[in-house]
Amino acid sequence: MTDPFSAKPNPRTAAPALTVCALVAVLFAGGPARTEEAVRQVLPGGQAPVAPQQLAKEKAPDESEIQRFCSNIADAARDRRYALQAQELKELQAGIDQRMKALEEKRAEYEQWLKRREVFLARAEDGVVKIYAGMKPDAAAERLAMVNVDLAAAILMKLDSRKAGVILNEMDQKAAAALTGIMASAARRVDPS
Repeated sequence: MTDPFSAKPNPRTAAPALTVCALVAVLFAGGPARTEEAVRQVLPGGQAPVAPQQLAKEKAPDESEIQRFCSNIADAARDRRYALQAQELKELQAGIDQRMKALEEKRAEYEQWLKRREVFLARAEDGVVKIYAGMKPDAAAERLAMVNVDLAAAILMKLDSRKAGVILNEMDQKAAAALTGIMASAARRVDPS
């Protein structure tokens, strides 16, 4: 056996030791990229093998590069955010305009319906007043006692005062008193409340 610290190397053990050192140097220096070169085969029509210089790892960007990137795109990001918000506002405004249009249509429809109702009520009131004006006072008194008190008072107010007095005379005392109170409060010029 030879002394490992001797100056003369043993030729039998020197060759395998150099091979192991070369292998370790390849693994630490080039890593898998260089050992892959020997194993990788290129198929016909395939991509050419990548040169070892291209396989070197890129260094990670440092903080200053990240900050520069962020500051460079900040204005563009803000502009894009404003554009998206403006587009969203336009869509919301269009929705509001559409709802306002629908509300205006409904309001116009309700106003038209209210006008027709008022015309109908005016005609009906005139017709009802004429009916009660043509009735005998005792029959009119009996019918008005069965109707809503406010309606009966309104009818009596539209009748000729002489005819209304005769009808009230034919009514029950309590009903006549209630109707007279309603008619008197409606005839006041000042609001009682």
